[in-house]
Amino acid sequence: MVSVQQWTGREASALRAALRMSTRAFAEHLGVALRTVAKWESLGIATQPRPDTQAILDTALARANPAAQARFEALVSPDRKSARPADHETWTEDIERAVVCVNRQNFPFATSLLNRWLTRHDPYDLDDKGLYLYGRSLVLLGDLQRDQGAILGPLAARHSYVTARGMFTELAIPRRVAQIELSLAVVQEMSGELEASARQYDLLAGDERLSLRDRARARLWVGTALSKEGNNEYATNVMTAATRAFEDLGEPEDWSVAHQKLALAHRGAGDLKQALHYIDIARTTGTVDSPMQRVRQDTAYGHILLSDAATRNDGLFVLDQAAQVAQQYGLSHQLRSIEGIRRGQQG
Repeated sequence: MVSVQQWTGREASALRAALRMSTRAFAEHLGVALRTVAKWESLGIATQPRPDTQAILDTALARANPAAQARFEALVSPDRKSARPADHETWTEDIERAVVCVNRQNFPFATSLLNRWLTRHDPYDLDDKGLYLYGRSLVLLGDLQRDQGAILGPLAARHSYVTARGMFTELAIPRRVAQIELSLAVVQEMSGELEASARQYDLLAGDERLSLRDRARARLWVGTALSKEGNNEYATNVMTAATRAFEDLGEPEDWSVAHQKLALAHRGAGDLKQALHYIDIARTTGTVDSPMQRVRQDTAYGHILLSDAATRNDGLFVLDQAAQVAQQYGLSHQLRSIEGIRRGQQG
């Protein structure tokens, strides 16, 4: 077992990482203040624990299991390969670039930016900042996998989200954990688990870990799941409440998306006049012109037009356009939705 002649913040932080503990859990494990552990994390070799704390750290290392001791030795060895502080800024910049790419549905470039870091590091060799960036990268990878329609399996959205949730739980960042739980509920809905997703959305709509905007989104998505189950009247009431929340929060894009979903709920209820009214609002007020949103909006519009024999040909034309864009950007889930709508009309 490696021994430590003189503990600094660097070695103390390495022991925490080797034990796979959050800063709070590590402080409790040692019996020291949380601010002391935070100081070690931020100052590294520039700070040294007091002599009595040095002895506590010696004991914690000696009592660690062999696997943790091996991880500690790898972390403090001079030739270890881990993210240096200088890498954090570059990694953050790549995440910001990946966000833009995902929003524009440039999935290949976004994937290359994220995998540049995800394949380079073992997350348990990273400090808290590196682990945070690793978790954010996994969430973005889950987002693009979800948008591509890859929702289940070891290389799909659910796996990426669950792994990231574990990291943010370890880092004790409840807001991030709740956001991932909201994304997992979306995956449930997309995979056809409508009742389970509606229940989860309903819980998250009142979850104080989330921002008011995210809670309003959860409320809107309760309505989406209900509408897919055929409970259109209740779905409309829930969506209307979410729409008012977006207006109060000054979120024009979410407000526009809510009208799109309201239009589909009215179509499901057989009220085509109201459906056309709400889809017209959505089409004329949207502020983000991403390929994904264009496809979703055109799919909803085409679905409504198909519901009336007088506008059926127009609906087919709109769906054909949506399918072409979905094909161009690799939006597999949207393509499946369009094909499902077409089959429903043929049946």
